[in-house]
Amino acid sequence: MQSKKAFWKLASLLPLSLIMTFLGGCQNLAVLNPQGPVAKSQYDLIVWSFALLLTVIAVVFILFTIVIIRYRERPDNMDYEPPEQHGSTLLEVVWTLVPVLIVIALSIPTVKTTFASEKPPVQSKDIKPIEIYVTSADWKWIFSYPEENIETVNYVNIPAGVPVKFKLTAIGPMNSFWVPELGGQKYTMDGMIMDLFLQADKPGEYSGRSANFSGKGFTDMEFQVVSQTQEDYNKWKKEVKDTAPKLSKDKYNEIIKPGVVGRMTFSSNHLNYVDPKSLEYCDYNYYKNKK
Repeated sequence: MQSKKAFWKLASLLPLSLIMTFLGGCQNLAVLNPQGPVAKSQYDLIVWSFALLLTVIAVVFILFTIVIIRYRERPDNMDYEPPEQHGSTLLEVVWTLVPVLIVIALSIPTVKTTFASEKPPVQSKDIKPIEIYVTSADWKWIFSYPEENIETVNYVNIPAGVPVKFKLTAIGPMNSFWVPELGGQKYTMDGMIMDLFLQADKPGEYSGRSANFSGKGFTDMEFQVVSQTQEDYNKWKKEVKDTAPKLSKDKYNEIIKPGVVGRMTFSSNHLNYVDPKSLEYCDYNYYKNKK
């Protein structure tokens, strides 16, 4: 009997321990530490969804507790027989409408946030975005600045407070570009261009990685997003142009071979060797501008 009581006592502590474990790990969750408007809007969506679901869970547990207490078997109702019930139209309408309302309450903000992520952040609508091509390869990330004619490997510098239009593509297997503190992930695919707008509110370094398994070097597919003041960003561009080597076609072909490499910086980019048509044949804006 004592062992049975001990079991139920431990079982009652399990939900509390799970909650404390989850909350204890929240400080390490980058998605809950938004550092830009895109990440902030997605964070608000997560909080809203979590709060709504907690409300549903609370209501269910409260009703469950009321039922098991109020209608439990007691010595004074051992012979009680419930009356015949043929259903309740009101209850059937309620438990049909409530799930529909929950889905609507989740769907509307989700759709709005998803469509908003396809455009520059509203907070920066008057600031011209900078454009950076992102190429995933086994197992590294290549960042090309077409306007500045710069290329970096496994890190990317951006100005703080300026929206960045990342144009995502891949060489070889599909990957997933993800900077949790700046926004959600988006896939990179060979022969296609996927646009992703991100922005950092202030200077800092933010870790990024692939969120899609792509082979034995997958765990090394990490990169850093370095957000700088506009002045520091301009100094970095000038320094790269003055000191970094040019990227030759042979060097580029060497970089994209399967393998892990460190950070690299070049004062030219591989877009000089790649026909943009082969990259953007699925990009509607490319064809629209060509007409």
